[in-house]
Amino acid sequence: MGEFLRSRLARLRPEDVGLPSKNHACQASELRCEELAQLTGVSATYYSRLEQGYGRIVSAEALDAIARVLRLTDAEHTYLRHLAETTFKHCRMSQPQEVRPTVRRFIDSMDRASALGRRMDVLAWNQLASVLIKDFAALPPTERNMARLIFLDADAQELYLDWEAKAAETVNTLRMYADHHAHDRQLPRLSESCL
Repeated sequence: MGEFLRSRLARLRPEDVGLPSKNHACQASELRCEELAQLTGVSATYYSRLEQGYGRIVSAEALDAIARVLRLTDAEHTYLRHLAETTFKHCRMSQPQEVRPTVRRFIDSMDRASALGRRMDVLAWNQLASVLIKDFAALPPTERNMARLIFLDADAQELYLDWEAKAAETVNTLRMYADHHAHDRQLPRLSESCL
């Protein structure tokens, strides 16, 4: 992401975007990141974090403004959006999963309930789920996963009346997740452990 943005920034001069030309020997003739940020309406810090691939989200409007100021072609603009999507999706995948307190209260108020996160990780559960499905609190966090439970737990076939249907549903859920999160590096590890 940063390499692409820097290469496109380097080909512009201030006068290309309506800024005064820099003729002094001590001034760079290229457009600076701070100037680009100002022209796009984003802060220099925001642009710098974008260039470095940090942050949780990037708005389509900011990307469009950067593409406009950098004078990107349609293909380059599309590529920038793709880079942002894959870069920041990876960033989000590395964030720890958490269940909000309101969701926890909701789960506690139900008969048997649990909350699943990425890769079918079990993030929260209530007492009845612990009794009927599995004592998730007794498992290490890395093993609190419904796919692992379905395919690796000896009691899972007894747990579900139609285990084959549940197994097929689990595979379909993971496939759908993989389609949307192809860059999740932990998904292949989960698949290997369930084989």
